Amino acid sequence: MSRILSLINSHLRRDLAANRGIARLPLRTISCTSRKQAQESDTSSALKKRWKDTADTVIIGGGCVGVSVAYHLAKAGMKDVVLLEKSDLTAGSTWHAAGLTTYYHPGINLKKVHYDSIKLYETLEGETGQAVGFHNPGSVRIASSAARVDEMRYQMTRTHWHVTEQYMIGPEKVLELFPLLNIDKVLAGLYTPGDGHIDPYSLTMALAAGARMYGAQIYNPAPVSALKPTADGKWDVQTPHGTIRANRIVNATGFWAREVGKMIGFEHPTIPVHHQYVVTATVPEVKALKKELAVIRDLDASYYLRQERDGLLFGPYEKMEKMVLQDSWVRDGVPPGFGKELFESDLDRIMEHVEMAMEMVPVLKKADIINIVSGPITYTPDLLPMVGPHQGVRNYWNAIGFGYGVIHAGGIGKFLSDWIRNGEPPYDLIECDPNRYGNWVEVPFLCEKARESYGFNNVVGYPKEERFAGRPTHRKSGVYELLKDKASMGFHAGWEQPHWFYKPGDDIGYKPSFRRTNWFGPVGRECKLVMEKVGVIDLTPFAKFIVKGKDSQKLLDRLFANTMPKVGLTNISHMLTPNGRVFAEVTITQLAPGEFLLITGSGSEGHDLRWIEAETADGGYNVDITNVTEDIGVLGIAGPNSRKVLQKLTDEDLSDAGFKFLHCKVIQLAGVSVRAIRISYTGELGWELYIEQKNMAAVYQAMMEAGKDEGIDNFGTYAMSSLRLEKGFRGWGAEMNCDTNPLEAGLDYFIKMNKPADFIGKAALQEIKAKGLKRKLSYLTMDTDDVDPEGNETIWLNGKVVGNTTSGAYSYTAQQSLAFGYLPPELCSVGQKVEVELLGKKYPAMVIQEPLVLTEPTRTRLQKKAKGKA
Repeated sequence: MSRILSLINSHLRRDLAANRGIARLPLRTISCTSRKQAQESDTSSALKKRWKDTADTVIIGGGCVGVSVAYHLAKAGMKDVVLLEKSDLTAGSTWHAAGLTTYYHPGINLKKVHYDSIKLYETLEGETGQAVGFHNPGSVRIASSAARVDEMRYQMTRTHWHVTEQYMIGPEKVLELFPLLNIDKVLAGLYTPGDGHIDPYSLTMALAAGARMYGAQIYNPAPVSALKPTADGKWDVQTPHGTIRANRIVNATGFWAREVGKMIGFEHPTIPVHHQYVVTATVPEVKALKKELAVIRDLDASYYLRQERDGLLFGPYEKMEKMVLQDSWVRDGVPPGFGKELFESDLDRIMEHVEMAMEMVPVLKKADIINIVSGPITYTPDLLPMVGPHQGVRNYWNAIGFGYGVIHAGGIGKFLSDWIRNGEPPYDLIECDPNRYGNWVEVPFLCEKARESYGFNNVVGYPKEERFAGRPTHRKSGVYELLKDKASMGFHAGWEQPHWFYKPGDDIGYKPSFRRTNWFGPVGRECKLVMEKVGVIDLTPFAKFIVKGKDSQKLLDRLFANTMPKVGLTNISHMLTPNGRVFAEVTITQLAPGEFLLITGSGSEGHDLRWIEAETADGGYNVDITNVTEDIGVLGIAGPNSRKVLQKLTDEDLSDAGFKFLHCKVIQLAGVSVRAIRISYTGELGWELYIEQKNMAAVYQAMMEAGKDEGIDNFGTYAMSSLRLEKGFRGWGAEMNCDTNPLEAGLDYFIKMNKPADFIGKAALQEIKAKGLKRKLSYLTMDTDDVDPEGNETIWLNGKVVGNTTSGAYSYTAQQSLAFGYLPPELCSVGQKVEVELLGKKYPAMVIQEPLVLTEPTRTRLQKKAKGKA
């Protein structure tokens, strides 16, 4: 047995003989003397400064994230910033973190968070005079399989159009950056210069020094005992030292986030996870090196490894069946007094990873262990943090759920500071919106998803990824039981929704790939169904709100850039930010005078509702807003035969004259009252049917029976996505979001600059229009082979990056790939040739006139016009 294994077993026996459960151990003997002295001097048994009874912003929690928010707000000039810490700064997860920093992130805009963090850490010591212990030797993500190499190529094309440097390198370069590797299994590496690690404690102290330097007050120990909202949207923050009246509060309390949330009635879906890492003594081969080793991430073996002084620090992510949740804290709360304590180590859990690490880095076999750290870090169900204002209450902000708080701290502090001061996020980060979770997240789901997210931490990240733990939730549509065994299901805001349907002979199940996979043929079959016959789709996950009351029209005219539809009519409208960017796309129907139905995407439910509620409160509008998302099911029916099918089930006249495009009526369908809107996101003849959940299955079965002679069948969201792209329909979150304005997105038709109401963002749009656009959305066809665009790929011209795609798919009508993409105005002319990078290869692409396929209403109008001329 190797020396390290003997030492591990010895360490394990020592731990088991000691206290069970929480171990009150020092973190590591390798901590520098100055760090210990700083820690001792920071601890105070009582406040030694004047107490403030009012504040603009109160931040609760003194870890690196909370202190970063205070630093950025104060530096930006906000007066009366107060941070409250229950014990010592860094207590919780910050003090024992491994401190890794990286520019890399698979998420497009989370790359910006990482970038802002590292750029801050590079200069923070010079700004504050506080050492931060920042090392930036670069990092390498190691690929040991063909799928992993594809993943790296996939991520490279999503990085070229960002400012961050990133390179795909061969084994020789990997060995140069980390000469202690066994290179035999290394196929490639993803190298990110400037990556590294930082001392979390020193970082937090430097941020605190900066916050104080710019005027923020930091009180500790100052535990919050209660949070009381006031009628005017402010907060009374109660502590043993007194109460502070704050304009807003920011929850940045790490694994105490649930307890702070419960003070105001929220069950935040966060849970502590045990994470372990091992620190070695001096390794002669490391000490002999002339420059610091790059950080390595052996993805297939699921661990990170970096240099720690003249030794090594090694941290694995166990498989989901072995990892440990501290779920008792979810049930019973965090133990009183817990702050700078650790859990008992359990090396049995990580032995598999230790052995793989020794195979990859042979010097580990004879290294001595001097410390094993097992501490709590916080996870959300999807591993991403919860950042921003919370729906359902005014001026309550979240900065919680950070599994990687050190690398997120600097960027998130800046992101929240900009949002708080300017009234809108500086860029789109909806994947971290705290309102993406709702009451469908119950504790068993939270535990299962956190276990899955931790165990799957380093699995290959495929496009269209699905994860299945904890599913289904209680959010099941009225036809779920009828469809669940016939389709490959996707997960959308707690709902199960069919992506594509099976037929005999199909290769069924979830089989992810970077190339065309088992769903490619069936999705083409479904597109053909909708184009030539009639298909039915479950659209229940759409979020649905009812807005009514004396000021409803006034409110919506303020919120939306389009005019409001008349009673019985529907339109597409957009909410804009004050700076004229697209916050949301919503389908609006006026059901009765002053009563509106708002439909938005499933992932935007809490995001959009919060924005609407905030404007309602700030403007003092007299309206009632009701979220009816779970009460109402939605079926879409589309295709040239859709009218024939529905006409068999109703006496309502469904002809073009009797039921016009974008009109809404309540009809009887198979004896059930249904609200029908003539619209289809496929662009074909169709209706959306809004039905009480309890009646949804009956209506579905009646349509399927009535449509037998018309060739009716099911279709899923993959087919709908291909069809909408053929029709040139933009999608929120792709072609438009908080990073784009509606003019560059080609949404001019929906923006009524001349309407009397002063809608949010109107003045900004006038200024944008006057200055001219710097980029425009273009419509591209591509010549590919077995791979299609997904969105966020790099667009090239003459060896230079000129833009990026926003979404893409295969057009089964044109038999080629399609994509939307942003290009400089001078490159948007029809016929302009460019290249789009997919999996490391540049494919020819050309700007074409949109749409590729005319919508059914347009085709019908042109046919009538042609007949009139004849």
